[in-house]
Amino acid sequence: MTAGHAPGEHGHTTRASTRRLALVVVALAIIAPFTIDTYLPSLPDIGSEFDVSDFYLQQTLSLYLIAFAAMTLVYGPLSDTFGRRRVVLISVILYIVTSIGCALAASARELLLLRVAQGVAASGGIVIGRAIVRDRFSGATAQRVMSRIMLVFPIAPAFAPIIGGWLHDLAGWRSVFWFLALLGVAVWLGVAWQLPETLPLAERHPGHPRAIAAAYARALGHPRFMLMVFAIAFSFAGMFVYVAGSPALLYGALGLGANDFGLLFVPLVLGLMTGAYISGRIAGRRSHEQGVAMGFRIMLAAAAIGLALNVSVTPTLISTVAPLALYACGLALALPNLTLLSLDLFPRNRGLASAVQSFIHTGGSALAAGLVVPLLDGDVVRFATGALLLCLSGVACWYASQRLSP
Repeated sequence: MTAGHAPGEHGHTTRASTRRLALVVVALAIIAPFTIDTYLPSLPDIGSEFDVSDFYLQQTLSLYLIAFAAMTLVYGPLSDTFGRRRVVLISVILYIVTSIGCALAASARELLLLRVAQGVAASGGIVIGRAIVRDRFSGATAQRVMSRIMLVFPIAPAFAPIIGGWLHDLAGWRSVFWFLALLGVAVWLGVAWQLPETLPLAERHPGHPRAIAAAYARALGHPRFMLMVFAIAFSFAGMFVYVAGSPALLYGALGLGANDFGLLFVPLVLGLMTGAYISGRIAGRRSHEQGVAMGFRIMLAAAAIGLALNVSVTPTLISTVAPLALYACGLALALPNLTLLSLDLFPRNRGLASAVQSFIHTGGSALAAGLVVPLLDGDVVRFATGALLLCLSGVACWYASQRLSP
């Protein structure tokens, strides 16, 4: 199946099957943000119980993300070789087991190791989900489906810390990981019942290590592709520093509590949903390149406004959250278009191309969580400065990619 003959583009799939496929991909994708965000309100209590520093606790997030990123490089080629459905079902089973392990952890060391294992398991869904969309759809249809997914997907980071705060207050931090295990069971059942195999046998690739290495070499050596991938990573990191640093930002700088995470995350998610809605509306009317440019202009303006506001006035919740919501809107407008543009450069290795995207995207988030966030030290102005610098880096990568031939 080539990009020009995807069934979704020619009406061979019904609206109902398109909705079901989109819902399954959303279910696979929400595992990652729930695993990142749900336990954030519990970090102080986990630190107290195990008597570890804030820096050590931050590594339960950054090392999770590193493991997540590394395994994307495995899941992508595996799905190109063995099919999407089989690989994703196995990865979700592993996720359920490791979530239960985190709930039963007896020490900080055990929790850290199990968080790494959780990252190994969780990355399959998001990598394979993107490849599934591109297997079935192309052109404006692919953009609309990806935008629908992004329209629903942000609900997870909005509600995850809120649910985490409720569970923490009700039954302690371990209940958060029992909840994640149950989420994994629900996702597995949805995939088992609703996800068809989208990669026919005739289009699968040999799983020989040499063939996989050669395919990775082609992807990593493709300047235009890599610049687009780094544009995704930098622009997303500009928002993610606020997510990863939310405990320090909310508890320290803004003086809020465990049940106040919604004050940060709900506006952020509304921004993401607005951007995703706009992206879907302009599909077929504007090119992917125009959508990306619009998104970056919004992100750059938001980051600049955020820094100017917080430098000129005493930082408040509004001066912090309003520019972040606008930034999220631009990000959700740019991201579906950037993702499709980069995947289209490798139409016969979409699983692998998606793996490279996820590896660099998630690796960048891990570095943001483990290295950048501690440097920001819970200071609102530093957060705004970091977001602007990361956004500028993303803009530079995007415009450099446009100066190169496909």
